[in-house]
Amino acid sequence: MQNDLDSAASPDMGGLSRRFFVLAAPAVLTAACTTAGTGSGSYGLVSDGRVTLPAMDTTGIDPRWLRQTVEYRGSEPAGTVVVRPSERHLYFVTGRGTAVRYGVGVGRQGALWHGRATIGRKGQWPNWTPTANMIRYDPRNARYAGGMPGGLGNPLGARALYLYRGNRDTMYRLHGTNVPSSIGTAVSSGCIRLFNHDIIDLHDRVRIGTPVVVIPG
Repeated sequence: MQNDLDSAASPDMGGLSRRFFVLAAPAVLTAACTTAGTGSGSYGLVSDGRVTLPAMDTTGIDPRWLRQTVEYRGSEPAGTVVVRPSERHLYFVTGRGTAVRYGVGVGRQGALWHGRATIGRKGQWPNWTPTANMIRYDPRNARYAGGMPGGLGNPLGARALYLYRGNRDTMYRLHGTNVPSSIGTAVSSGCIRLFNHDIIDLHDRVRIGTPVVVIPG
């Protein structure tokens, strides 16, 4: 099974992701208000198995993209991941009217899709294998056709959460990034990326079967 980065909008999928997410019913999420300070203290050096993740300098980052606890008035129950691409935010609902909010990078225009899925697989420092479409888009990716080992230079970052519908991989991912400046922007080919520190935190909170809702618009 490929560990494909940002391949949800690829024609190699035969339109699976768009059909699935157009049929899915979106959740309702009202405005969230910050109840805690920014998470700048959560981005220190991390010894993570065979990889040491350096501390992240947060001084030049807009605080709204840093992990923090916020008020949450959506209808989704505790334990749900809610992604709002238009806000560039992902929420992990913790219950009692609160959620942990993360800044994210999202797909560029034409690569955005939405709906419901579940986390079917979790990967730590996952390998990355570009799709045929990604190789056509950038022939330099051909050198990784056999897979790129996980590590600090890997585009999937420290963790990847693979979204499934039933037993079928949607090819949509929540994953880390080796380009922190992409958080808060719309530059990817479709998948949702987080700071490596944040995807590690989210990976530790969720389980296989955790519901995920990606809100349209």
